[in-house]
Amino acid sequence: MSPIRNFDEEDIVKHRIFLRKIQDRIVETKVKSTSNEVIISFEKPFVVIGEKINPTGRKKLAAALKEGNIEYVKEIALRQVAAGADILDVNIGVPGVDEVDLLTKVARYVSETVDIPLCLDSANRDALAAALAVLTGRPLVNSVNSEEASMEAVLPVIKEFGVPVIGLVMHDDGIPNDADTRVSVAGKILERAAKLSIPATLDTGVSTSQKTPKH
Repeated sequence: MSPIRNFDEEDIVKHRIFLRKIQDRIVETKVKSTSNEVIISFEKPFVVIGEKINPTGRKKLAAALKEGNIEYVKEIALRQVAAGADILDVNIGVPGVDEVDLLTKVARYVSETVDIPLCLDSANRDALAAALAVLTGRPLVNSVNSEEASMEAVLPVIKEFGVPVIGLVMHDDGIPNDADTRVSVAGKILERAAKLSIPATLDTGVSTSQKTPKH
C-alpha cells in the first residue's frame, strides 16, 4: 500500500504553502497544573514527559486500573516526578473499562498527588472532555493526527477547552517515510484546526518517552 495514498502532489504543494504562511507563528507552548507552569520552546530547556502511566505492556498497571486501584497510579506518578519528569502523560486505555469515568478519576487523582501539568492521552472525545472539565490549569492533550476520525473527535474538544494538543504526522497508512508527505500531513491538521478557529500555530519541541528519566 502506498504511503502517500491520501496526498497527491497538489496536496503537498498546497500544504507546504500553508505552512510557509504560518512559519512566523512558531511559538512557545504553555501547559499548567494548579500552580506550576511548563513552557515548551526551542528557547527553553528540554521538557520531559513521563509516560509510565500507560498500561500498554504493563500488566500490573493494567490490572490495577481494572480493579480501580488508583493508589498504584499514585506510586508511579511520584516516582516519575522524583526522576525529573516535567509533565505526566495519563493513559488508562485498558479494554473493558469505562474510559470516560476512569480517565476523569485518574487524572483528578494524579493532579491532586503531584503539582506538575498533565498530558491526557486518549482518542476518546467524551473521556477527554470529562477529564478536562475537572482539571485546573492547562493540560496538554496527546494527540491528534490527520485521520478524519481523529480530527473529528479531538479538535472540537481542543477548541472547547482552549488547550494545546500534540499533532502527530500520521495518516491512514501510518507514519510517512518521506518529508514531503509529513509536511502535507502537518498542513492538513493545521488547516482543519484553523477552520475551527483554533490558532494555527506551530508548537514545537515536544518529545515523549516511556523511559524513566535519569539525572
